[in-house]
Amino acid sequence: MSLPHKHLAVWQRADDLFIDVHQLTLQRFPAHERFELGSQLRRAAWSVPSNIVEGIARSSRRDSLRFFDVSASSLSEVGYGLHAARRLGYIDEIALTAFEEQVRLVAGPLHGLIRRYRLRGALATSTGVLAVVIVLAGTLL
Repeated sequence: MSLPHKHLAVWQRADDLFIDVHQLTLQRFPAHERFELGSQLRRAAWSVPSNIVEGIARSSRRDSLRFFDVSASSLSEVGYGLHAARRLGYIDEIALTAFEEQVRLVAGPLHGLIRRYRLRGALATSTGVLAVVIVLAGTLL
């Protein structure tokens, strides 16, 4: 059985980001940071693809959007965690730039997914309102 999220570029990129952040924090952070900043970065990075998976699995558009919004917020947190890691000297500028590019490559399609679900809801709402107006107009004639 193929899971629908596996075909999404946004999920594939978020999954890669999680693996890379996880490896970074365990291999290059000082031992004391593996349980502080490293742990927080891993949790935030995990949250990005896992909330995409959960959002795709939801049956209502509203529920899906809630999980996609959490994913986007977690992605912002990953970006800040990487910035902090650079300022603390755990990664160099080259590594930060590469990770920031990965974050951008996730952010673009993630925000597109969110827009698509929001637009789908706006169209459903406006179509529903239009249908009610037409039905009411028909009964008045």
